[in-house]
Amino acid sequence: MQGHRDQVTDTAYEKRREEIAALSADVTLHGPIPVVEYIDWEHEVWRLACAALDARHRVDAAAEYLESAEALAIPLDHVPQLRDVSDRLTSISGFRLQSAATLVPLKEFCGSLANSVFRSTQYIRHPRAPLYSEDPDMLHDLVGHGNVLANDRFVRLYRLAGEAANRVESDEALQFIGKVFWFTLECGVVRERGERKAYGATLVSSYGELDHFRSAEFRPLSIESLVDVKYDITTYQPLLFEADSMNEVEDLVGSFWDTCDDDSIAALFSGASRSVGTRR
Repeated sequence: MQGHRDQVTDTAYEKRREEIAALSADVTLHGPIPVVEYIDWEHEVWRLACAALDARHRVDAAAEYLESAEALAIPLDHVPQLRDVSDRLTSISGFRLQSAATLVPLKEFCGSLANSVFRSTQYIRHPRAPLYSEDPDMLHDLVGHGNVLANDRFVRLYRLAGEAANRVESDEALQFIGKVFWFTLECGVVRERGERKAYGATLVSSYGELDHFRSAEFRPLSIESLVDVKYDITTYQPLLFEADSMNEVEDLVGSFWDTCDDDSIAALFSGASRSVGTRR
């Protein structure tokens, strides 16, 4: 089976990715999800990545992630059809999936969340690096995001993030909502019985991230502390924010998204600026 992956050149991979993306180029939010006939190397990458992640999840993933993943039961031995996973997800939590040709702009992505729709890619990461992908692929979208969307707590948080993004008008406010999303629903860490466990989609969908995340710098989760933080989505995260419990995540982040607007977010930035100006 190793030979299938070895035979995929960069050119062949890009062509295949473009072919799959093209299937969703004209798909509307409520249109049918295209069927993709996955080929040998794609199933091989899926099996390899899922087997490695399954072992790591038992050690590194938060309990609510594990429970939700068990409920959704995404196949580990082959690439599933997105529409099949979506149907099962809808029956569990009311959320559904819709295909996307590529990374969806933040405003559009969050707007979909407000309507209980998660936009997912359908292509698979490069076979040269099955355990880590800089770009979101279907494995990231389903193993990372899809799995938690079978959990009522996460469903509420995703919807609140979407509603907050729809509510604001300034780009500064939108980008900050996206930053809060990044450090929680993408890269969130929580304490369980004194141990750090990952629940964020970027962490739990990447063997490389799970292998690395415990060596990051950790700070207590708070909305105010995120204002001045910069981050790069294309590399392992050197700084992560941890909560004492998932209840704390829901209280802090859910409350922020539920009430924030342009003025309240501007006030956060103004307060951070004053704090910097008064340091000695």
